[in-house]
Amino acid sequence: MKFLTFLILFFTSILISDELKIKADLFNGDEKAGISTFEGNVNIIKGSDELNASKVTIYTDADHQPTKFVAKGNVSFYIKTQQGPTYKGVSQEVIYLPQKKEYHFFKNVHLQQTDDRKEIIGDAVVLKTIEGKAYAKGAKSDPVIMIFKIKEEEK
Repeated sequence: MKFLTFLILFFTSILISDELKIKADLFNGDEKAGISTFEGNVNIIKGSDELNASKVTIYTDADHQPTKFVAKGNVSFYIKTQQGPTYKGVSQEVIYLPQKKEYHFFKNVHLQQTDDRKEIIGDAVVLKTIEGKAYAKGAKSDPVIMIFKIKEEEK
């Protein structure tokens, strides 16, 4: 019964601000520790944002508010920033910090800004959705790759 109460409080608190929908093959929650784990075909949708992964762990504070999302294994995502640009891509791990609205992507990151046709390929990328800024770092053997589509002026 306590577990059910925890789930209701957790998801109700999230739903007040915006609906968060999570689908997975397996769920495991620990109310005292503030940790919820979803495994197998995890799909998370909040507003226009979507995240897919093999495993997602959500950490919450004492008020059952999410403080960190950690997605691992074949992660794919679609994100719309507050500034307007939208991003889609893949990586092997994503850490999302909801208070800062920051995404940290790791391992084989391919991030594409869909509306401006820019791409970042690297080993570690940070996307700050409030500010509309991105930072990238390459792996030891691979540099960061940036791809820009440039319009040529017709003469």
